[in-house]
Amino acid sequence: MSEPVIVDKKPVVMELEPGTYYWCSCGQSSNQPFCNGAHKGTGFVPFAFELTEKKQVALCNCKHTGNSPFCDGAHTKL
Repeated sequence: MSEPVIVDKKPVVMELEPGTYYWCSCGQSSNQPFCNGAHKGTGFVPFAFELTEKKQVALCNCKHTGNSPFCDGAHTKL
């Protein structure tokens, strides 16, 4: 698998509590936008990120962002 699965062509906007999260980079997780281990054997790895305070975020669902795990508008070019 060389290209990630496009889950959606818009980001998921959510409020997250402080903590460490693992964003799915392959698009195969059934727990989008977070990793559930479905990437095993694909060459993809989850992207770990940490928030130090409660924050609203826009997480990429097209999996083509250049600013993982956050949406950078790449979905508009797909």
